[in-house]
Amino acid sequence: MTSTPTVPALPLPARHSAGCPFGPPPAYTEAAATARLTRAELPGGESCWLATGYTEVRTVLSDRRFSADVRHPSFPLLVAGSRERITENPSFLNLDDPEHGRLRRMVTGDFLVKRVQAMRPDIQRIVDEALDAMTEGRTEADLVADFALPVPSLVICLLLGVPYEDHGFFQTISRTLLSNALTLEQRVDARDEMLAYLEELAARKRAEPQDDILGRLAVRDDLTPHDVAATGFLLLIAGHETTANMISLSTALLLDRPEQIARLADPAALPGAVEELLRLLTIVHTGVPRVALEDVDLGGTTVRAGEGVIAMLSTANRDEEMFGGADRPPVDELDLDRDARRHLAFGFGVHQCLGQPLARAELQIALATLFRRLPGLRLTVPRDELAFRTDSFIYGMRSLPVTW
Repeated sequence: MTSTPTVPALPLPARHSAGCPFGPPPAYTEAAATARLTRAELPGGESCWLATGYTEVRTVLSDRRFSADVRHPSFPLLVAGSRERITENPSFLNLDDPEHGRLRRMVTGDFLVKRVQAMRPDIQRIVDEALDAMTEGRTEADLVADFALPVPSLVICLLLGVPYEDHGFFQTISRTLLSNALTLEQRVDARDEMLAYLEELAARKRAEPQDDILGRLAVRDDLTPHDVAATGFLLLIAGHETTANMISLSTALLLDRPEQIARLADPAALPGAVEELLRLLTIVHTGVPRVALEDVDLGGTTVRAGEGVIAMLSTANRDEEMFGGADRPPVDELDLDRDARRHLAFGFGVHQCLGQPLARAELQIALATLFRRLPGLRLTVPRDELAFRTDSFIYGMRSLPVTW
């Protein structure tokens, strides 16, 4: 690394501590208040940059001079000692074009807005059935286990062609993979177990073709069994884990701001309300890593070729210059009437989240239906007793005890 830190480096990843559980870890917000680009230290001891401002983060995610290829020898990693294992056969999320584009285009059609619109009746049915099961014969539940997890799990299983009876298996695997409290070996073992499961499933679908994502990928001659498994792995984990966490966090936040729940009942206001929830909660609290391929001027600071940058989506989405205004509440407050459409919760540029149309549809349907059917929904424990997933790379809730 050629740049010299001018302030003490922030150890990464930062953890949540006392304070608002719906915001990013305080260390990140403090860094953002100090400068839009600061120095940070990765778990392996390497130095990198931390981009916290909206403009800087968007530039890092969209400028081709910043690489997403995890195989680059200087790519910043948030798990110490993981370079050799993480760089083995990465998914398209961690590749640059043309490899990234070639693999991504194979599944893009399944997540187009038009395709997702056609799925909305199926999503509504899944949401209604989950609420029927949750409320039958009882008045209390854990909203995470009984609603937030089953809904996106059923949806992504339907789309991918994964048997739903295996959902307990892949939910356990995903929690292991996303935990930064477990060892690298535990996460690698979980990844290998999931890939082996998907390769075996793809082989069955190649022998007996089916009209689902894995079925269509499995019969392609230009993909290896591992290619199919790696793509299925990415879509399966990302397709249920992130949405499940957004449903539970959004519910907990809204129960703490009951005066705003009525906005979800207005079909015209619902899409904008969900965008504001995505902006404020931004569950990728550990940021998105990139590495500079050449010297880049980023907000007046030179990022040298070979230096890593962690793009902090959570602080960028609370940038007062982008989302504030004299007529609006502060950016760290929920405002379901705020224009949050330019948020970066799904990333930006060619690597932005492939499944964002599906996630938006699921959140709109799940949240609107939940509060319409259960207008008396409330917590059964004080807010300060809620259990948040502070040891995960994707922020969320362990449980959400509710009654109605």
